[in-house]
Amino acid sequence: MRPSQRNVILDAAIRVTERDGITGLTLESAAEEAGVTKGGLMYHFRTRDDLLVAIQKHLTRSWEELLEAELGKPPEEATERETVAAYTRVGAQGGASKADLAFMVESATSPELAAVWDDHITRWAPPPASAEPHDIDLLLARLAVDGLWLLEATSQIPLPEPVRAALRDRLAELTEGESDKAE
Repeated sequence: MRPSQRNVILDAAIRVTERDGITGLTLESAAEEAGVTKGGLMYHFRTRDDLLVAIQKHLTRSWEELLEAELGKPPEEATERETVAAYTRVGAQGGASKADLAFMVESATSPELAAVWDDHITRWAPPPASAEPHDIDLLLARLAVDGLWLLEATSQIPLPEPVRAALRDRLAELTEGESDKAE
């Protein structure tokens, strides 16, 4: 099946962001990378802001697919512990990109972009409902995997596999309630 022109443009815009950063992403650069005219791009995205929001949705949709596959069901049918556990397992596998990071940073100053990410994160790793140890463990797991994601997106130095494996094991303990059992 041939990909839609919209998705071709979004994927091209992500490549531009990976290569040139978000400031290098213009309607012109995205159109050129996608092999379409600026008018062809503007048929789908009237403004750069429209393109940015569509990219943010496209990126989070990709994460949603990975997370649902890991979870094995929609997040609405899972417990909070199950969704955070899926979030940390997927995050600990790696795969975050520089484009993901660029859009997260851009979200800090764009309420429209932030809303897309906030909706995603609220389904998968919401803020704790209490200060109880099990809720704090879930938050710690989320913060650890977010920190790993940031490390990978900003560094060229990979973690040794034994360290990554130990991190995955510890995150599993936090999300599966192992630390609760030890107390």
